[in-house]
Amino acid sequence: MISVKGPGLKIFAAVLAVIALGAGVWLTFFQSAGFEKTTAKIMSIEKDPDYVPDPQVQNDSRRIVKVEYEVDGKKYTQTLDSDSPSYQVGGEVEVKYDPKNPGTIHSGGSFGIYFMIAGGVILLVIIVLTIRKNAMLNKIHEADGEITYAPSEQGEQRELYFITDTGTPKYGHRLEDKNRRVLYEAKMTKFSVANPYGFDFIDHEHNITTPHYIGHEEQTEWNMLLIDNHFTFTIDGEDIWKHLKRNGVSIQSKLAPGKVGTVVYDVFRHDEQIAHFETSGQYVHEEDAEQHKVADKLPVRGFYRVYTNEKNLDLLFAVLLAFARSGAADGNGGTRGALFNTLRGK
Repeated sequence: MISVKGPGLKIFAAVLAVIALGAGVWLTFFQSAGFEKTTAKIMSIEKDPDYVPDPQVQNDSRRIVKVEYEVDGKKYTQTLDSDSPSYQVGGEVEVKYDPKNPGTIHSGGSFGIYFMIAGGVILLVIIVLTIRKNAMLNKIHEADGEITYAPSEQGEQRELYFITDTGTPKYGHRLEDKNRRVLYEAKMTKFSVANPYGFDFIDHEHNITTPHYIGHEEQTEWNMLLIDNHFTFTIDGEDIWKHLKRNGVSIQSKLAPGKVGTVVYDVFRHDEQIAHFETSGQYVHEEDAEQHKVADKLPVRGFYRVYTNEKNLDLLFAVLLAFARSGAADGNGGTRGALFNTLRGK
């Protein structure tokens, strides 16, 4: 399945553009190849009785336009393959007819040109957006280079809460402590339908703000048991799962015993565990759940309860962001790893 946003939107638009260009070229140069022009008289204009109008479009209808023209002294009556508000009974319109079969005509309309223009404009927009995206990524790479993370530093055990903003297209994420103090967050600074989103990653404990570009979620779904689904996105142009592995991160996931739908994760950095977290209901703070009278805390994508000794939260935040935005359930971006690990007894 292709997600119709971000890269998927560009692919979808590119396919439409190629189709429009192909149709335009065929209509303009090949459909009427060898045809000759003549002037036809509009004999009648009637509503198409077989056309089903769109109830949401005012005065939606389709007209049947019949014309009469003469070839070699013989008159022909045919239906035009186009319509225009300028057409009126008794008026004239230019048509093209097949000399070998004068009963075959095409209106001399400009639909082919319109298709070519539309396809060319779409392709131009795609090219401009791609150039802009590459320029953004090059700019951030030149300024900051590859993303680096603070070294692992152990401290006291902390229980934290990863929360995703809901109800807005510019949704961000934050990591809070028990007292609702925001320790680390990602704020969207630029929303884009086709290009990556702009984000500021803010480390409030160390007063550091770093800009990043987060790509749209990409989905590859399979209806096969042996081939797992895959969910991912990019961070500064790099696949998030490859990015985490390049930085020494490995993640083990499995279903929590006795908790329907809950997945637990153990996060390792260079084979040393740095955190444990689990999927949570939307109200990760217990008092919120009680206030909203949540009877069963069913897991909601983008909300996690986190336990860690790490003082530096930048890499851990990237791990949580990977799962929150992609919807994956294991450290490879798949959806079945947690289930398979549970069955294997890991």
